[in-house]
Amino acid sequence: MATRYTIGSGLVLTALVVTLAALLIPVSKFGDRASAAAAGPAALPAGVEDDGAGTMSTAYGPLSAVDRDFVRKVRLAGLWELPAGRQAQQRGTRPAVRTAGQHLVEGHTELDRQVLQVGQALGMDLPDRPSAQQQAWLDQLAAAQGPEYERLFVQLLRRAHGKVFALLAQVRAQTRNSMVRSLATSANTTVLDHITVLEESGLVDFDSLSDAGPAPASPAPARPQGGLAPTDVRPTK
Repeated sequence: MATRYTIGSGLVLTALVVTLAALLIPVSKFGDRASAAAAGPAALPAGVEDDGAGTMSTAYGPLSAVDRDFVRKVRLAGLWELPAGRQAQQRGTRPAVRTAGQHLVEGHTELDRQVLQVGQALGMDLPDRPSAQQQAWLDQLAAAQGPEYERLFVQLLRRAHGKVFALLAQVRAQTRNSMVRSLATSANTTVLDHITVLEESGLVDFDSLSDAGPAPASPAPARPQGGLAPTDVRPTK
């Protein structure tokens, strides 16, 4: 009897252990899924504005929030850099500054044509005027005179193009949308060309290109929301 009782008790205990294990395993997995869900989608990179539409399906591949933010910023860049380039062609006294203005006009005319095609193909609404901050930079350029104008023009535009490199590399490497990838490739070529001609002017103050550099000599307007643009810029001395 004792032997039968011992065997029976062992079988019951074994059954209980197996049942408990079967119950705990799914609960543990569910807990992992719940934790992942609670964490939500991955955070967007710094500086990217989330339009809240998530990732959308298009005929050219998935279109992410980062993709859309990039396309809009390319459009915004042209809206202030095109008039800045035209102005430099007219007001620049140095041949190098007029050449830089010409490259800005040519490069952003082509980029603007491409970005409008991309926006139409992807069903995106694009800006039709510069941001308030970009307009403020254009106003600063319009008010500047002589050598001050040329230094301000070169520094503003050089810093703007330097800032866009990180975003270009990220979008080009990660986007799964063929239209956005093509635009990023064109933008990269254009930005590199503009950086080169701006630097060839000899007016770039490299010390003030970094955010860690000296503060501007005078208060600058608040930074914009959106747009491929520089932060506060201090003219060279």
